[in-house]
Amino acid sequence: MTDVVTTPGSDTDPGVRRFLSLRNAPKPVRSLARYAGIIPFLAYIAIFLIVPVVAIVIGAFQNPQTNAFTWSNVNTAVHGSYLHGFQQSVILSLIASVIPGVFGLLIAYAIFTARGRGAASLRRVVITASGVFANFGGVPLAFLFIATLGSTGLVTGWLTAIGLNPYEHGFDLYTFSDIVIVYMYFQIPLMVLIILPALEGLRPAWREAAENMGARSWQYWRYVGGPVLLPSFMSCLIVLFGSALAAYATAEALTTGTIPLTSIQIGTFLNGNVLAGQENVGKALSLGMVVIIAILMVFYVLFQRRAAKWLR
Repeated sequence: MTDVVTTPGSDTDPGVRRFLSLRNAPKPVRSLARYAGIIPFLAYIAIFLIVPVVAIVIGAFQNPQTNAFTWSNVNTAVHGSYLHGFQQSVILSLIASVIPGVFGLLIAYAIFTARGRGAASLRRVVITASGVFANFGGVPLAFLFIATLGSTGLVTGWLTAIGLNPYEHGFDLYTFSDIVIVYMYFQIPLMVLIILPALEGLRPAWREAAENMGARSWQYWRYVGGPVLLPSFMSCLIVLFGSALAAYATAEALTTGTIPLTSIQIGTFLNGNVLAGQENVGKALSLGMVVIIAILMVFYVLFQRRAAKWLR
């Protein structure tokens, strides 16, 4: 009896036989096999993104009592206190994205340009800390600030003991402007994390070429580094804007809903605090948030394409 020797790559190799059988399979089967790896991802997107968005869109134009088509939910969502909530949310998100964006860029640039013996260790520490702080939000973050700078907080007590009670000089942790300060706690580290890859994409040869041509540092950033980095910077601001717009728990815990933000208003509907016949107004508010994010994503894609042209 003769043993059959299987040579890798020969027709008797099991892997080759499977490939040949797949090649001879019907075209739909070959197409399905080609995209089999992304089917779990598509299923995830469908279940946790597409289905909820479709439900929101349908509910936003549906009468909760008769299930008939109606514009009343959307009309209510874009008037009165709900319109004011959209305005406050957009203003808060703009402030909480531009200011942390600038500070985060400066911090990231300082890390990027750091040289010397401890530069690598400093970089690792800052990136690790930024990763932790960027994900620290919600009720724990609100409690941190209340315990520190609240009316009976630790730092407030220290300042009061030396006659500098901040609440007697106009400071109030539970106002609109102070929510921006709280948001910076996680927005600045987030900016550091997402802008660093763009800074690392700036090629040293560009700066060397500019210096060889007699350009100063500000001229390099004005004509070379700045224009190349601007699309990535704008993309990062869009990410920060979306992060601030969707934030709910921190503002809710700090203000107990006294500041009319759209995310807090949607939370009110989820808690069942609604008037009869307005049960679907919360879905109309959610649809407004989806529209805002969709517009932002269009600009994000455009900026990313522009950035990818140079930072490949």
